[in-house]
Amino acid sequence: MSDMTLRQWLLTDEPTSRRHARLASFYKGWLTLRSNSMAMVGLAILVALILTAIFAPIIAPHDPFVQDLSSRLLPIGAEEHLLGTDSLGRDILSRLIYGARITLYIVALVALIAPVAGLLVGTVAGYAGGWVDVILMRITDIFLAFPRLVLALAFVAALGAGIENAVLAISLTAWPPYARMARAETLTIRSTDYINAIRLQGAGPLRIITRHIWPLCISSLIVRVTLDMAGIILAAAGLGFLGLGAQPPSPEWGAMISEGRRFILDHWWVATVPGLAIFTVSLAFNLLGDGLRDALDPKDGGQ
Repeated sequence: MSDMTLRQWLLTDEPTSRRHARLASFYKGWLTLRSNSMAMVGLAILVALILTAIFAPIIAPHDPFVQDLSSRLLPIGAEEHLLGTDSLGRDILSRLIYGARITLYIVALVALIAPVAGLLVGTVAGYAGGWVDVILMRITDIFLAFPRLVLALAFVAALGAGIENAVLAISLTAWPPYARMARAETLTIRSTDYINAIRLQGAGPLRIITRHIWPLCISSLIVRVTLDMAGIILAAAGLGFLGLGAQPPSPEWGAMISEGRRFILDHWWVATVPGLAIFTVSLAFNLLGDGLRDALDPKDGGQ
């Protein structure tokens, strides 16, 4: 099949099968996303971040844990240290590269835990209604009543410092917005003729929720997750800054800023470089999230 024929096949308005319809929808969404130049910039930054994390041992010019007090606080571009060194003589660029692994680890775990928990709570509350809805939504309201970082600090204080506990704390504070969104989507979907027809065919609540309601919530969920990643990265960096996230000598970006704040006036690069890394990755997620919203959210009419 030639490229032109394949393109016409993917852009057809009359798909011949479910698989054809899915592929056509995915391709049209990709065209919409690709037409958004800022979203592609964000995607390129995130792809670069992933590749950097994967090939960190090859890319990093130095061991991120090796200390050399004779080379401490070297400026940007000095000798063999492109981005300078910290107070213990460790290469900042190498620690930044290895820190990408920790950032992606946190983002991946939170993205697996929080949206799934929120989707489950929201769809069950929206479909069941009644006292189940009231109880689940009041629990959600309690979590939403506290600022995310403050609540995460409380959970980490109870669980203990460490990256796994930080991930769990952030996940416990991040799920309520997904639950609210999933409930709103479910309330709209559950009374449609489509769901009534499936119910008349004998489908039970579990099958209706998992096979027919969840797929319709996925696109909004993906957009919300992508837009929330910036906040999650900032929360993780905040915990690391306070010494409650990844523990030394892990090259976590928030911890690097905390370590460099003592030298911010005379040796500004020690804290500024990891701060710029956090800013860049957070911006990339926001740019990509805006593009995905245009491509995936039918209410925005992104075509």
